[in-house]
Amino acid sequence: MLRRVFLLLVVAVLACPFALDAQDDYYYVLIKTNMGNMRVRLYNETPEHRKVFLQLANSGHYNGTLFYRVIKNFVVQGGSSDSRKAPAGKRIGYGESYNISSEFVKDCFHKKGALCAPRQPESVNHFKMSDIAQFYIVHGRVYTDEELDKLEKAVNNPILKELRERFLVPHKEELDRLREEGKIAEYNELARKIKSDIEFEFSVSKHLKFTPEQRKAYTTVGGIPQLDGDYTVFGEVIEGLDVLDKIAALETDKNDRPLKDVVIISVEESYR
Repeated sequence: MLRRVFLLLVVAVLACPFALDAQDDYYYVLIKTNMGNMRVRLYNETPEHRKVFLQLANSGHYNGTLFYRVIKNFVVQGGSSDSRKAPAGKRIGYGESYNISSEFVKDCFHKKGALCAPRQPESVNHFKMSDIAQFYIVHGRVYTDEELDKLEKAVNNPILKELRERFLVPHKEELDRLREEGKIAEYNELARKIKSDIEFEFSVSKHLKFTPEQRKAYTTVGGIPQLDGDYTVFGEVIEGLDVLDKIAALETDKNDRPLKDVVIISVEESYR
């Protein structure tokens, strides 16, 4: 009898239209501001950032801080503890730090609405560790495919130049000699080896190749493709992009602080 009741309960849960929501594998947060709210899905692919961000959010760390750095078509940044009730004109962004290892994931990129972790520059932060005591949300802009092609070339051409100098230049005289002597088979064999070495080294280098998903996002909703691989992306806004647009449109001072304070009332866990 008990077994039958249990089975009936299982069937009822599976048939329930809300079951999938109840079993959602993602964590969500609601960022409440005095200009509206943004609901964010946290990525499972960046578990350490998700864990620490939730810990700080649940402790009230971000509550009452400001979106103190606002740059239209770029980012809105907030959460710094020294922004809480900061007077107008005060430089902000030097509050408490909470550094954790970066989590760079190809599929987590800087499209519009991406939730990301800032960090100190590489001159003092060689491993690009995130400072998750703050966060920024990508505003960005829309790119054309031609612009994305140029970004790829700007990164990849110097890498290819260095590889040619390393693998091709030392064999140039030998290749010229083989060609002049008509030793076509030997010439082709050496040329293939050089080409293979260059292609392999390029494949394991820090070259740039946008995925179809990245291209679709950057040419439709927009973003900041230049930041991919340099800063950890650990979530995305799924509701409230209009609020992001309103914040990004605010007039700012010389330090990019909005003339009208944008207060982060709270960051709290939320169901979808």
